[in-house]
Amino acid sequence: MNAEQNSRRRFLKGASALSLVAMPGVLTAKTLSTSSAPETATPGGQRAQINVRDLGATGDGKTKDTLALQQALDRCNLLGGGEVLVPPGEYLTGALFLRSNTTLHLQEGASLLGSPDINDYPLTQVRWEGRFIKGYGAFINANSAENVTITGKGRILASPAIPGRVRNADGSEIVRPPAGTPHGPTSSNRVARRDIIRNPALMEFTRVRNLLVENIYTQGNDMWSTHPLFCENVTFRNLTIISGADGIDVDSCKHVRIDNCTFETKDDCISLKSGRGMEGNVIGVPCEDVHVSNCTFNDSGFACIGIGSEASGGVRNLLVEHCKFTGARSYAIYIKSRIGRGAFIEDLTFNDLDVSNTRQGFLRFNQTGSGLQDPAPVAGMDGVPHFARFKFTNIRVTDVPVLVQADEIDGDKPLDGLLLKNISGTCAKGMLLANIKNADLSEIHVTGFTGPLLSTYNVTGKGLANAATLEAPKPTPPTPPLQPPYVLGQ
Repeated sequence: MNAEQNSRRRFLKGASALSLVAMPGVLTAKTLSTSSAPETATPGGQRAQINVRDLGATGDGKTKDTLALQQALDRCNLLGGGEVLVPPGEYLTGALFLRSNTTLHLQEGASLLGSPDINDYPLTQVRWEGRFIKGYGAFINANSAENVTITGKGRILASPAIPGRVRNADGSEIVRPPAGTPHGPTSSNRVARRDIIRNPALMEFTRVRNLLVENIYTQGNDMWSTHPLFCENVTFRNLTIISGADGIDVDSCKHVRIDNCTFETKDDCISLKSGRGMEGNVIGVPCEDVHVSNCTFNDSGFACIGIGSEASGGVRNLLVEHCKFTGARSYAIYIKSRIGRGAFIEDLTFNDLDVSNTRQGFLRFNQTGSGLQDPAPVAGMDGVPHFARFKFTNIRVTDVPVLVQADEIDGDKPLDGLLLKNISGTCAKGMLLANIKNADLSEIHVTGFTGPLLSTYNVTGKGLANAATLEAPKPTPPTPPLQPPYVLGQ
């Protein structure tokens, strides 16, 4: 065999092993890969270096550069991995898909501008509010890939001409049912969920292992900004995230690090999710092992950090430390679920936080009634979420309306383990705790409040002396069995 034939055989062997784009889909925890990351270099030891200008990108902000940018990303992957360089300029483009072993490097002065044409974003299955529905893919995507990096000091900007989180299939606006309207498990509700379409997120990563996004400035519209789903080993570092909705939605992911990021959002800055109702519960992929540090949060729509309410696959092992909460329309931290979600939210640790400018308070737990009921809820006591081991230490608050509201806990499944230690500052109202066991309160040094500092109902543990009596919460009955029985995918 001559050298030319040998080289051609190596190329074909490598190309046959490459993974093409896989749209988001349903999987179980067992399908998440735990294998070692492959080498990113070519057989000859070199990594590809591709400048998008060499493939025809103009960067003039007017000409669509989608084809040139995508060809650069595909070529990099086919050559065994490397770097796609985007030099200064404004690159108008539709949806882009990153492949395995590829670094997208946006130089300072380079901007990716999302196309205003909705037809530039392919329709597929997306997870939104905890369920898979028809929707448009994101502006920046990676699906079923490994070793994906987005870096540089450039910008990724969504088009303001594509607003709206979801809409009806005919293009009309979604009208939510008024508050108090029942949302039972009816077949008509199931059909209605199929008739809505989610608009594009800014960045969406599905089943990606070893993902790094760093140093980028991002600006979304009023759809979620960044959505990792079923991902493992993820790092978001040194990002500026401007969003008309959520900032980062960590959805059924494992081993996630969010460090030194600045958030300006109109919904949760960070939200941890894992599916909703029977669909999320049957898939059963939790959101776990998440570390958030050195971040600054400002939210004008809801909470800075929201955990749930789509948590039917479970949420566990979260550490948030050394962060500043500079504004929230509701609470700085909101841990939420509802009867019918099932699963668990457990082992959450918050340490060394500064909290100010919140409209409703510092901290709230709602185990029983956050969010709309799912069309196919988890029935019976299995549908009552389990809350356990929440720890809050070294917290400094400034003029928060409520220090802690934790009175929306089911009496049959009380919160097991709550530590509140070394909390100082000023608040208008103290702590309301109900249906909690193994509580531990110490070194609570706050001033400015009216009424009792601590009010409790059915709470056991330490540091509860002199608590006022709180009225018993109204019980929420478990959801009845679903008829007909739930079938995954229907």
